[in-house]
Amino acid sequence: MAETGEIEVVVFDILGTMVDEPGGLRAAIRDAVPAAVDDATADRLLTVWQEHVEHEQRRIAEQDRAYANSEIIDREAARRVADRVGLTDPATIERLATASRRAEPWGDSLAGLARLARRYPVLGLSNAGRATLLRLNAYAGLRWHQALSAEDARAYEPAPEVYRLALDAAGCPPERVLMVAAHAWDLRGAQVLGMRTAHVRRPIGDPPKRTDTFDWRANSLDELVTVLTGSGDGGRR
Repeated sequence: MAETGEIEVVVFDILGTMVDEPGGLRAAIRDAVPAAVDDATADRLLTVWQEHVEHEQRRIAEQDRAYANSEIIDREAARRVADRVGLTDPATIERLATASRRAEPWGDSLAGLARLARRYPVLGLSNAGRATLLRLNAYAGLRWHQALSAEDARAYEPAPEVYRLALDAAGCPPERVLMVAAHAWDLRGAQVLGMRTAHVRRPIGDPPKRTDTFDWRANSLDELVTVLTGSGDGGRR
């Protein structure tokens, strides 16, 4: 385990780690077609959405598709969902396409971020495009010292170009930058560049494998922040 004194800057994944992205998408699907969607159908449509996003991001990573930002891919996913349920109203489909802008923060996200920001510079790093990220941070009340979109790297996590955005902003060696995420695959990507890593358990996300060697593992953001700040009040050093 790393010593907290070795950390200068903390970087957070946002979608899934700080906000409930699947819950926001599921709620938007139900709002779009409330009369036709029960819980099981909403879950199936959410899977349609998620599988499209994952497939297209993988195609971009493999250079089978030119880079497209998250707004473009979300609109494609929204149209797929709309086609499944016969939704044709353009305004409703457009609102569905922007669902990622309205994800709710997890219960400990805002307080944990505020506590940590009194001790460290904190960066948000997200696959969300710039326009989505701006509105998501405002909606969820996430207050970063700086928020970075993978759109500026024209890639998606876990591509190394995305983590380099954070390292460039941090302006210090990668071993002094801590990446926090609920997705083990995200942390593995950060480790490739030499960043420190911390896994935070969320109801969704990608749990660590036995072979993963992350610097910290926490059951909540509150637990991690307490370790990183060395006290319950998050005061400055």
